[in-house]
Amino acid sequence: MRYYALVDVDNCYVSCERSFRPDLEGKPVVVLSNNDGCVVARSNEAKAMGIKAGTPFFQLQQQFPNQTIYAFSSNYELYADMTRRLMNIVRGEAPVFYRYSIDEGFCILDGMDHLDLKAWGERLHRRIYKGLGMPVSIGIAPTKTLAKIASKFAKRYAGYRHCCLIDNDEKRLKALSLFPIGDVWGIGRRWEEKLKTVQILTAADFANQQESWVRMKFNIVGQRTWKELNGIDCIPIDDMDKATKKSICTSRSFPDMLTDLQAIRTHVANYAALAAEKLRRYHEAAGVVGVFIDTNHFRNDLPQYDRFGTAVLPTPTASTMAIVEAATTVLQRIFLPYFHYKRAGVILLELCPDTAVQTDFTDYNPADYRKRQRLDAVIDRINRKEGKETIVLGAQQYTKAKGKGKAAHFAEAIRRDRKSPNYTTAWGDIIKVK
Repeated sequence: MRYYALVDVDNCYVSCERSFRPDLEGKPVVVLSNNDGCVVARSNEAKAMGIKAGTPFFQLQQQFPNQTIYAFSSNYELYADMTRRLMNIVRGEAPVFYRYSIDEGFCILDGMDHLDLKAWGERLHRRIYKGLGMPVSIGIAPTKTLAKIASKFAKRYAGYRHCCLIDNDEKRLKALSLFPIGDVWGIGRRWEEKLKTVQILTAADFANQQESWVRMKFNIVGQRTWKELNGIDCIPIDDMDKATKKSICTSRSFPDMLTDLQAIRTHVANYAALAAEKLRRYHEAAGVVGVFIDTNHFRNDLPQYDRFGTAVLPTPTASTMAIVEAATTVLQRIFLPYFHYKRAGVILLELCPDTAVQTDFTDYNPADYRKRQRLDAVIDRINRKEGKETIVLGAQQYTKAKGKGKAAHFAEAIRRDRKSPNYTTAWGDIIKVK
């Protein structure tokens, strides 16, 4: 039987900060959004205090007087590099690995049936923690959705020792009965509300429904979720770019290995456009655009390289033009020639409702913002009516681009008064050991 392992970094941004500040272990730590606006990541201690995600930073002192809370500005350069290192460790321990978001990745554990998978997961956690000081939770199961659920149990209960294995029906049914329906991968807010009206409150309640009922009430994603909960592996590995609560990821493997920047740029532009379209579908905006590129790790005869970079958008947006522009700029920054690239992806982070965008006065132009919204709405409508990709940006066309041009420069007009040093990517920020 095939098993999947979902590796998820615990409180990712906070873990990256604590990796270089061990004095903060056991203390409440929060990481703030762009312009130090709201809380976007919390340590377990901060969660236990009652600090909610999205709490404005200026309110923390009012809500928690006489309590010391350690707050950091978002340091995306550090988070990107630390998670890249972490994912490389995971890649070296699994036969096949696919990065799903900035802090999650799926392993396909083919050919490992003879191993104690629970012990393998615990060893992987220890290796990552020893090497990077970052805790991870690992869920192992016969389907990707069940692996996601298992990782949540590994995160919540210390008795699992950071790895939960679901390998039989008894464990599966027990886990589903304890898992809220709204936390199931693939069940969005609207579906959650719809299911609760018919007293489907847990994953088990949903899995116990008749398939014909699920087929009648839900789309293909809902049907796949039902099958996965019942132990039927049916989500293609290249079709996992669905919206999550934290990020949207669109990635693909190239048909052939590529060495030309312009060819890869076209793929990345398409992935960015797809991700932007999903943002609008979910009525969200992104504050950070991330891009990763990767060589073919099955080709031991070729040099290997992978990199993940980000661009901070002064004002969160769902504009295809802005997101494609940011993604191609990041690609040009992280691309190195002479390598044979096999895979790339775009990850949108710092998501927020498109009705609650925190604007930047040095960047925000209301008229231009509304113009781009209208343009995207018209393009989406035409593409829905006339067929996918009837209208695309020039950067999305699979043609040989003429000239290299200069990369656009995104203004660092972002307030980050509490930003930690770039310990791993800037020579001047390397820690001095006394």
